[in-house]
Amino acid sequence: MLKKIILTLLLIALAITLYFNPNFETITAGVAILLFGMVLLEEGFKAFTRGPLQNFLKKATDKLYKSITAGAFVTALIQSSSLVSVITISFISAGLITLGGGIGLIFGANIGSTTTAWLVAGFGLKIKISALAMPMIIFGLIFSFQKSSTLKGIGNILAGLGFFFLGIFFMKEGFDVFSQHIDLTQYAVSGFLGVLLYTFIGIIITIVLQSSAASLVLVLTALSAGQIEYENALALAIGANIGTTITAVLGSLKSNIAGKRLAGAHLIFNIITGLIALIFIYPLASLVNILADLVHIAPTDYTLKLALFHTIFNSIGVLIMIPFIKKLESFLINFFKEKLTKGIDEPKYLNEAVLKYPDATISALVKETKFLYKNAVFEIVSHSLNIHRKDVTSNLKIKTVVKKSTKNFNVDIENLYYKKFKTIYGEILRYATTAQNDLKLTKKHNNSITDIKIANRKMVEIIKDARELNKNLTKSLTLNNKDLMNEYNSFRKKLTQVLRIIHLFRTEENSEKYAEKLNILKKKAKENIRQSNKSIDKLIRKNLISAEMASSLFNDNTNVNDMIKKLIQVAELLYGNNDSLFENEELQS
Repeated sequence: MLKKIILTLLLIALAITLYFNPNFETITAGVAILLFGMVLLEEGFKAFTRGPLQNFLKKATDKLYKSITAGAFVTALIQSSSLVSVITISFISAGLITLGGGIGLIFGANIGSTTTAWLVAGFGLKIKISALAMPMIIFGLIFSFQKSSTLKGIGNILAGLGFFFLGIFFMKEGFDVFSQHIDLTQYAVSGFLGVLLYTFIGIIITIVLQSSAASLVLVLTALSAGQIEYENALALAIGANIGTTITAVLGSLKSNIAGKRLAGAHLIFNIITGLIALIFIYPLASLVNILADLVHIAPTDYTLKLALFHTIFNSIGVLIMIPFIKKLESFLINFFKEKLTKGIDEPKYLNEAVLKYPDATISALVKETKFLYKNAVFEIVSHSLNIHRKDVTSNLKIKTVVKKSTKNFNVDIENLYYKKFKTIYGEILRYATTAQNDLKLTKKHNNSITDIKIANRKMVEIIKDARELNKNLTKSLTLNNKDLMNEYNSFRKKLTQVLRIIHLFRTEENSEKYAEKLNILKKKAKENIRQSNKSIDKLIRKNLISAEMASSLFNDNTNVNDMIKKLIQVAELLYGNNDSLFENEELQS
């Protein structure tokens, strides 16, 4: 509600300003065109973030220097620190990169964003940019109407750059005309009071425009037209840097915990960097003059000197913060705490942020499925056998575990299914389906999501088989038939053995050894499904069990072998190195 009121007041103020001062129209039109160009640029680069760029960012965060370099390089390339932030939040949410790696990317993005000032000061304000902008817009729009997503992306990038340059042209023209009627330098304020005042103005402008890059371009064009003093322009640049954190904080209010932590890092970094720049503004300005002489920037070329100043104080901020990244990470984790009271039926890894990119979505789906398999399915199957999970994962012999577990757990599998499995299972399917419908997926991505859906469906089938087995096992305990119990204990041994090997397969370093054991057990289970149990036939011939008992045993023999096969298939998919386990399995089932 507050945002709507503020927007309404701003629109009214803008309309009044334009009505009473038509000379201001060209400048505001230039700002609007430039902002539109930046939106198109971001949309264009999104077409290329689903492949190489994502992989590059994921691999570049294992070392701090690599993550900072990657953040700077990518932001300089795509001219959008906000897009880098969105990708980073999505990857942190899915566990693809650490918070420390994400902070490194954001720090690098702050350095990369300074290239905008160099682009405008060194190129946009030096030539008649409109001559270049028009062809870019024309070709960009032609490409953007093509069916190919790659051509559309290229079209949006070209059109975005064209509108960006056209916006600079209009802003420059606007200030040139504006200066003939009003000289804004009359309102210049010198000294440290002026620094504080113009820093505050820079913050306000950035909050209104929702873009530090647009604010900086506005300052550069005004400085080029001689409408603001160089000293005041330096303060405006500092204010723009601080102001962009306000927009990041506002944007993170409705985001997940990863978004809040990253916005917190952004806020702390920019405020500390801004304060350092404010305190040392005059020594930094002197340093700019020295460096400008070294690289042959003219003493009166204030736009290039402002770009140099912007790069220097952002780089100094990163250098100062590097030793404190670990402490910053710990502070953010403690300040923005995960919801500790998360229900057992709530997803642990799925959130809206992961749906931005395919790799993040798949990573979150796999982790959620692993959690469901490790906790809900493992518990339900163990308890259906009247065996504790701690005994399954212990070093006790399987025979000993089964022998000592004689009490009926009276477990309600139906209740456990609804309490621990069904809701999360539904969310996994919802996210998987949403990703397949809304994201542009490669064939490999689609296969991965299909495999995850099949794995979850097989887990449902395992639970249903466990429910039937438990029902007959419970009944057998009341019949006091030693031969019948021996058969059910045999089933319990088989399943307990499989559960233990699966546990070792996913927890031990030497997983290949257990993978081979699982493969052997899976083959045996497939063979047993097709063959009747000879021991059951023998018990029938000797009248040691009734026809009803035999019927239950035959059904449960099939169920047990089916459960074994499915438990191993899901384990291989989640913890093995198979590309697609169920490609041929669906035809065989």
